[in-house]
Amino acid sequence: STKPQTVGYALNDSPVALLAWIYEKLHDWTDAYPWTDDEILTWISIYWFSTAGPAAASFIYYEVLHDSKLSVPVIQGYIDTPLGLAYFPKEVGNAPKAWTGTLGPVVRISESDKGGHFAAWERPDVIADDLEKMFGREGGAFAVVKGRSGY
Repeated sequence: STKPQTVGYALNDSPVALLAWIYEKLHDWTDAYPWTDDEILTWISIYWFSTAGPAAASFIYYEVLHDSKLSVPVIQGYIDTPLGLAYFPKEVGNAPKAWTGTLGPVVRISESDKGGHFAAWERPDVIADDLEKMFGREGGAFAVVKGRSGY
């Protein structure tokens, strides 16, 4: 969106508008995940009752596209810790695999056969496995915190 606050007013004013907005994302940005009513209401409640308000999450998308201080080279200058990348087929923002070497010190890349934008919710097993492999004794991010053994 070019003006995230415009939609923000509707999302903040109407729980039905918020439900429609978020449900569309939950439906379209996942890999046929079978959302329950309780899960959907949990997501809506997080947005509705948060201090920042329902529109807060949309600002990052605007700022990344419009703020020159958030360019890729500037962001890369802050990345000095090991990175892990997980590719999910229905993710709306997968970086091209050819870019992986330019993102920073990538130590783990995984590719899943199923999952989308909400992969931590849809595929917690895959996320947990990736974290174990990345931060475990044989992983590229083992003992990444100085002075700690990793456990």
